[in-house]
Amino acid sequence: MLYKTRSESTELLTLQVLNNRMNLSEKDKSYFLNLKKGYEGEMTFDSLTDKLELDCLILNDLLLKQNNTSFQIDSLLITPDSIYLFEVKNFEGDFYYEHDRLYKKPKTEINNPLTQLSRSDSLLRQLLQSYGYHIPIKAHVIFINPKFTLYQAPLTDSYILPTQINKYLTKLNSLHSMKINQKQLKLAEKIGSLHIVDSPFKNIPSYDFAQLQKGITCIKCHFFLTSGGARIHKFHCSECGSHEAIKDAVIRSVHEFKLLFPNHKITTNSIHEWCQVIESKKRISRILKSYFKSRGEKQWTFYE
Repeated sequence: MLYKTRSESTELLTLQVLNNRMNLSEKDKSYFLNLKKGYEGEMTFDSLTDKLELDCLILNDLLLKQNNTSFQIDSLLITPDSIYLFEVKNFEGDFYYEHDRLYKKPKTEINNPLTQLSRSDSLLRQLLQSYGYHIPIKAHVIFINPKFTLYQAPLTDSYILPTQINKYLTKLNSLHSMKINQKQLKLAEKIGSLHIVDSPFKNIPSYDFAQLQKGITCIKCHFFLTSGGARIHKFHCSECGSHEAIKDAVIRSVHEFKLLFPNHKITTNSIHEWCQVIESKKRISRILKSYFKSRGEKQWTFYE
């Protein structure tokens, strides 16, 4: 049973909008793409664990703290007799393992996921013991990308390679026949309550309203849409051919504005300038009034 879902982090959502509206530096662009690829890999793994037949509780995307040390867990699976900790990696290409180090060919050393896994395993065990829980933890790195190859792979069950994932999950199904009880539900509730919602690990470049490109982007390909006339009710993307109701596109753009500028008031003027391609301020005003709560009067009206 899925106990805690996964969603895109504020950091990833912010970087996505900034990537659409400004020229990110090469370093920031690379960081964003890696973050996005990591999230896509985690979602792929979620689609597999959703199909598990054993009785279990799944908590995705956890940020926890033990002894003032924060640590992240991609996926946690609670069964009646064990906890499974999964670190999901969406690496792509040819890699090799040598002297306890991981390299991308030809010879670029990258952080060994086993180091991060060992750290998370230890901190989670300490955290659970501090609340009186003593339950075995089985930790694995999941290499989810089918285009990942690891030469000289270590003989350890901590690494689960793409070709081993289905076999591993099938075995997992066969190992557990007992049912989840109140003890495991309380454990999941406790771990869920300890999750830190607002991550301190944000890496967002500086930006301001003036430097960002204004307009409404396509919901699918992020191409900037052309003007929506007074009698037009849908945007048509000339790049990918997708359609979206103008009111939905405006609401989506308002949420982007709120994400980037949480301290700015949402007004008809600010959203008209932000969307740019909606010619009529009255149309913007009608949409805001229909979907947001208004505060203030006349020229001081804003929306929440």
